[in-house]
Amino acid sequence: MSSRISVDSVPSAAATPPQPYIHKVGKSPKQNLVEEFTATVRETLFPDDPLRQFKDQPHSRKLLLGVQSIFPIIEWSRHYSLKKLKGDLIAGLTIASLCIPQDIEYAKLAGLDPQYGLYSSFVPPLIYAFMGSSRDIAIGPVAVVSLLLGTLLENEIDSKKNPHDYRRLAFTATFFAGITQFILGFFRLGFLIDFLSHAAIVGFMAGAAVTIALQQLKGMLGVKNFTKKTDIVSVIRSVFEAAHHGGKKNKKLFWVPAIAPLISVIVSTFFVYITRADKKGVAIVTHVHKGVNPPSVNEIFFTGSYLSKGFRIGAVAGMVALTEAVTIGRTFAAMKDYSIDGNKEMIALGTMNIIGSMTSCYIATGSFSRSAVNFMAGCNTAVSNIVMSVVVLLTLELITPLFKYTPNAILASIIISAVVGLFDVQAALLIWKIDKFDFIACMGAFFGVVFISIEIGLLITVSISFAKILLQVTRPRTAVLGRLPRSAIYRNILQYPEAAKVPGVLIVRVDSAIYFSNSNYIKERILRWLTDEEEYLRENHQPRIQFFIVEMSPVTDMDTSGIHAFEELHRSLQKREIQFVLANPGTIVIDKLHASKFADLLGEEQSSSQSRMLS
Repeated sequence: MSSRISVDSVPSAAATPPQPYIHKVGKSPKQNLVEEFTATVRETLFPDDPLRQFKDQPHSRKLLLGVQSIFPIIEWSRHYSLKKLKGDLIAGLTIASLCIPQDIEYAKLAGLDPQYGLYSSFVPPLIYAFMGSSRDIAIGPVAVVSLLLGTLLENEIDSKKNPHDYRRLAFTATFFAGITQFILGFFRLGFLIDFLSHAAIVGFMAGAAVTIALQQLKGMLGVKNFTKKTDIVSVIRSVFEAAHHGGKKNKKLFWVPAIAPLISVIVSTFFVYITRADKKGVAIVTHVHKGVNPPSVNEIFFTGSYLSKGFRIGAVAGMVALTEAVTIGRTFAAMKDYSIDGNKEMIALGTMNIIGSMTSCYIATGSFSRSAVNFMAGCNTAVSNIVMSVVVLLTLELITPLFKYTPNAILASIIISAVVGLFDVQAALLIWKIDKFDFIACMGAFFGVVFISIEIGLLITVSISFAKILLQVTRPRTAVLGRLPRSAIYRNILQYPEAAKVPGVLIVRVDSAIYFSNSNYIKERILRWLTDEEEYLRENHQPRIQFFIVEMSPVTDMDTSGIHAFEELHRSLQKREIQFVLANPGTIVIDKLHASKFADLLGEEQSSSQSRMLS
């Protein structure tokens, strides 16, 4: 048979349900294995059809479009104007004034000398300006990635005892972070970062903000023997031990406009220099190397035991950096009503970190605080990153020796003010209102970072995100449907109190694809619905169920295990003399029902129970 019995409505509310209205449902065109596999891969990896722009184009045009796809600056630079330059110039100078003091302290978070933070705000932003698609993102070292990188590196090499190998491992990790990001973009695997839920990211960032702020107590309080651990218990213990031995408090928290951090650094450095406060116990930066980035290709571990360690650290830190950058890029793109290509962003970020690892940079990505300042300062294009890079270059060439007398307390307070923005209380409250499980994920990530360590917090973040996915896949929602008064519309009886069950008919909707992971649960849940309904009808002396209908419109797909589960369900219903009906199965599901011969089973007339496939 080329078609199977189907129905366009369910039985009416009569004591003995009449036979349903019957229509034929035809099979969709059959695809062979290669066609089906190709279609699935295309939809998964190339939903935007990136090759569409190359169709019916001359070879010269295809070449230009190909180069533009790698370097978007070629396209938007043709429409650049002096008006846009004005906005980009102001924005670039503003974020440069913010990034210079931040970079010095971020490098210390990573366990590196101050100049490496400045190096990482010179080369990577230039690369991104040519290859990135976001107009607003500001590139450079960030607090969360710096702390994560420093923690992971310190677990392998002591930065005080072996600074040379520590630095080499940092460059190695940066190289593999770039490789990871590039591969994800090149093979269009950007959807993998979507597995990290928004709630988990909010919790992780908030926990990291608390940890980073606590780490700054070392610089603000002048604590010399400070713990290398990142959990709150170890940090507070170090502070109290220092206080017990006579440590001085000099806490200074402030929130100021973007230009204020650099002004604070200049003013404080000047007064330390003229008063020689460093001789009286004020901790200072002491030295920032002058000059542009030296090459570091020969310092990357391409062999030896540190190769695998660098790969592991780089992959983890690279994924966190990638998540942060893509989240920032999408946020500001939505605010300005333009789109960014996530896979191109990954290629751009990966390329800049690969090149950065060869030019004495450590992992750079998009910065929340600098991108917000860039946006509010009126940036128009990625030229603001170029302006920032030029300012950092001039700083490296001309004024880095002046940072020698910069007090650590000022830099620490600047970092605290920067990470305050990562603590999003409003987002956490909104998560609580919308989804309690999401809130658990958020708090799990937060407390994991604060009370254990940043890497354990990251592990909790990933674990909770995957646990939520698995829970939703293995335990999909089901609902009993009833008919709305004076209509042929059927809705969830819990959501619509006026919806009434049809006597003699039980209608259940499955809100998920049916796979091996959930097929047994769905079968058992449906049978529980049926058992509970039968007990209720017996207790209230109402007519027994004659039709059992499964509403299949939300079921997007079905595998072999799902079909086997329905076969078992069909046999159970036969024993109870109940007619089994599948309502509104989609094209893919119908094809699989026909291929498995289950559609033939449903289409057969049987002595004591008829089964129907309802469409």
